[in-house]
Amino acid sequence: MFPSLVRLRAVRRPALVTAATAAALLLAAGPAAAHVHVESDNARALAQDVTLTFAAASESADAGITRLRVVLPEGIEPTDVTYGEGPEGWKLTATDDGYTVTGPAAEAGEDVEYSVVVRQLPDAEELVFKTLQSYSDGRVDRWIELPEPGGDGHGHGHGNEAPVLELEAAAPGAAPVDPSPAVPESAPASSPAPTVEETTASPSARAVAADSEAEDDGLSAAAWAGIVAVVLVAAAAVAFLVRRRGAARQ
Repeated sequence: MFPSLVRLRAVRRPALVTAATAAALLLAAGPAAAHVHVESDNARALAQDVTLTFAAASESADAGITRLRVVLPEGIEPTDVTYGEGPEGWKLTATDDGYTVTGPAAEAGEDVEYSVVVRQLPDAEELVFKTLQSYSDGRVDRWIELPEPGGDGHGHGHGNEAPVLELEAAAPGAAPVDPSPAVPESAPASSPAPTVEETTASPSARAVAADSEAEDDGLSAAAWAGIVAVVLVAAAAVAFLVRRRGAARQ
C-alpha cells in the first residue's frame, strides 16, 4: 500500500501545481484586463508637440464606454492639450484641471483608444494622468490611485492605479516654452477711459439709472421748497392775526 500511496501522490502533485499555476495566471490577468494605459513615441522631458495615446480597457460586458475624464499632471495646462484622434463622434472638452473626451457609447465590452497632442511635456521623471472612465449604464471606473514604488508604470499593476508615462531626461539645450495664454491681456490705457459698466451697459439701463437719480434729487429739492413755503405762509398768517387783534383792542 505504501508504494501505491507514493505513486498516487506523485500523480496528484503535477495536477495540483498545474491548477495553482492556472489560478495564479487568472488572478494576475484580472487587474491587467481592465485599466487605462498611456504611451508616447517621444516621452522625453521638455519635448514639444508630443502625441500621447491612451487606451482604456472596458470592464463591463453590458455597457459601453461613453466618457474619459482626465486630470492633468502638474506642468501641463488644459490649454496645452489638443485633440488628436479617437472614436467616431468623440470630442475633447477642456476642464479646470484637465479635459474630457466623450461621445457615442462604444460597443459593450469594447476598448476605447484616443490620442491628444501636448504643447510641451514638463521637466519631470514621470507623469500621472488620473482618469475616470464612465459607461452608458452610469458605472464609473476610477483609475486614480498613485502607482506603487517599483510598479510597471502602466497603471495596471495593482488596484486602480492611474496611467503613468515615464519620461527620459530632457534633450541637451531643451528649455521650457512660454506658457499658453489662457486669456488675452488688455493693453494699458494711456488716458482715463469709461468703465466697463459704462461702455457695456445698454442705453435703456443707463437711462433708467439716470432717471432714477434725477427723480430722487428733484423730489428732495421740492420737499424742502414746500416746507419753507409752508413755514413762511404760517408765519405771515400769525403776524396778520396778531396785528388784527391789536387793532381791535385799540
